Amino acid sequence: MKWLNTLSHNRWLEQETDRILDFGKNAAVPTGFGWLGNNGQVRSDMGTHLWITARMLHVYAVAANMGRPGAYALVEHGINALNGPLRDKQHGGWYACVNDEGVIDASKQGYQHFFVLLGAASAVTTGHPQARKLLDDAIEVIERYFWSEQEQMCLESWDEAFSKTEDYRGGNVNMHAVEAFLIVYDVTHDRKWLDRALRIASVIIHDVARKGEYRVNEHFDTDWNPIRDYNIDNPAHRFRAYGGTPGHWIEWGRLMLHLRAALEARFETPPEWLLEDAKGLFHATIRDAWAPDGADGFVYSVGWDGKPIVRERVRWPIVEAMGTAYALYTVTGEAQYEAWYQKWWDYCIKYLMDYENGSWWQELDTNNEVTTKVWDGKQDIYHLLHCLVIPRLPLAPGLAPAVAAGLLDSQAK
Repeated sequence: MKWLNTLSHNRWLEQETDRILDFGKNAAVPTGFGWLGNNGQVRSDMGTHLWITARMLHVYAVAANMGRPGAYALVEHGINALNGPLRDKQHGGWYACVNDEGVIDASKQGYQHFFVLLGAASAVTTGHPQARKLLDDAIEVIERYFWSEQEQMCLESWDEAFSKTEDYRGGNVNMHAVEAFLIVYDVTHDRKWLDRALRIASVIIHDVARKGEYRVNEHFDTDWNPIRDYNIDNPAHRFRAYGGTPGHWIEWGRLMLHLRAALEARFETPPEWLLEDAKGLFHATIRDAWAPDGADGFVYSVGWDGKPIVRERVRWPIVEAMGTAYALYTVTGEAQYEAWYQKWWDYCIKYLMDYENGSWWQELDTNNEVTTKVWDGKQDIYHLLHCLVIPRLPLAPGLAPAVAAGLLDSQAK
């Protein structure tokens, strides 16, 4: 039985995509895109986060390129928010969180700024007249504050005035930098973005994770030495969990295959380790995190011995796993990756998809019942786009550029 690259399966993916896009449009608020609760209504108590607004700009840029009525207006809404309430016009960059009264969190977070970079680059593909200026502004901020020429890696965060940076280096922010760099390359055709993406992957994955059985370390000191006990007292942190976060391992695998495809599109021979390590990350994620306690689902985090720490099943890891299964199937043609892809979709249909309230549940417990230990609400639809649209595209160019180029379903039969 074959699903991948069939028009019949892609039609089902498109139907689910439209359901998700319809849910997500409810997030629009005057200050950007808000935090959606489990009932699909904005939670005003959570404020307007930069990372959610930027990610939703990216999502609706893809939707606009898919010809979805109303999506372009949401692209414009996102651009206006990034040029307005969320932008720090005094010090530069973007505030981490605002609300109708003003700024809640004025810090300058790399994780969030790289989503601005991604959202702006995706918006450029829609032809919006303000998108390229937004992208140029984002590139300027990234170059000045978040890309370290000395370290050839990305910095984590700054205070409001960009006067003091954090004595911490993060794998998560660098992973999303790679994601954004790939789309910026597609839009600008500047080779340095691929070089930077390759450098980051070589440090975090090939140099460190590969030597640790592909358990990706995400916490480093300023000399890029792993900090193994970081957040040991707060293991369920949403962005800096203690130990390994297997969802990121498998997400890294897909990004490395996109990078590999981007190099091949330039008629270059990519390093062999990009594919080798993508496979290693995929299988390590299954080894440590899939159903380790007998119930299906990916646990949120594991220790350096591979044993579960936070056993809750958060939505985004399995979503990313499906995207990586597709990417590995595309590169290798091996049936095992299609089999995992199908198995994980069956799991999502059974436990995660919420047809009563909309979208998907964000988190399940060890019995696959809805819970809120790590996440409360349905935040945004960014990760969902990856399992719904990426399996309908080649691996290069990236998501929004590929849809804009008319490559949707170009490989389907």
